[in-house]
Amino acid sequence: MTPKLLIATQNPGKVREYRVLLANVPFEVVGLPDVGLGAMDVDETGTTFTENAELKARAYAKASGLYALADDSGLCVDALDGRPGIYSARYAGVGASDADRRAKLLAEMIDLPAGQRGAYFEAVIAVANPDTLDCITVRGVSAGSIAFEEADGETGFGYDAIFIPEDDTRTFAQFSKAEKNAISHRGRAAATLIPLLHDLVKAK
Repeated sequence: MTPKLLIATQNPGKVREYRVLLANVPFEVVGLPDVGLGAMDVDETGTTFTENAELKARAYAKASGLYALADDSGLCVDALDGRPGIYSARYAGVGASDADRRAKLLAEMIDLPAGQRGAYFEAVIAVANPDTLDCITVRGVSAGSIAFEEADGETGFGYDAIFIPEDDTRTFAQFSKAEKNAISHRGRAAATLIPLLHDLVKAK
């Protein structure tokens, strides 16, 4: 029987990305609603991306009895001393939309010239073993800059519409899914993770 890998996030955009990124792993990829945990949420009390990813992965592995994958990711802006960072999802306050968060960030950077708009996306993925709650973790980074205004497209979510990756003029939201997955922070972390997931199955 194919083991299940629980994608432990309430964000449907992330679940869709992981179904593509992990299409060739020896696991059946499932989401929280698939295992009756659609209402479960875990407070992100860590002070780093790694701490938050591992905290969530362990909590969902314990609750589900499955290998659980959780990530913590965010946008880090050089001129803002790394903000919003681990607070990317809460940057504009509780209940704020993605558009609210993008608007807040653009407003904070309104007077900064092109040479001072450097930023990077970082993602840390943790996979917790349901038996031991031990985690394997991987990290991915995508460097670039913050646009002067939103440039939305067919794909993307979060801050994608204002992030321009290195060596391009488009925002992530204007990339195709395949283009984004090849160079995104989450895509790079997932590429590192795939052989480790194969090793997990071999060791079972």
